[in-house]
Amino acid sequence: MSTISREEVARLAGLARIDLTEAELTRLAGELDVIVDSVAKVSEVATADVPATSHPMPLTNVFRDDVPQEPLPVDAVLAGAPAAEDGRFLVPQILEED
Repeated sequence: MSTISREEVARLAGLARIDLTEAELTRLAGELDVIVDSVAKVSEVATADVPATSHPMPLTNVFRDDVPQEPLPVDAVLAGAPAAEDGRFLVPQILEED
């Protein structure tokens, strides 16, 4: 039995100001039904003794330690730039000056 009707999808689409065709209403009603059923199945398994998780695997910080070091020489940095002037990157002007 469908828990999400075409009429409910049409009403929500109207509230969101989304124009849907008849075929899209039918398809979305079915897809939303599958989503609701899946959430219901997960809710059946999720009990008080099962801790909530945001990720199935434990996450660790993959970044290196932030250790201060000498910066790259300006010439080395500007060597890869398309244009440079006076030790700085040269970019096209996008705003008019007053």
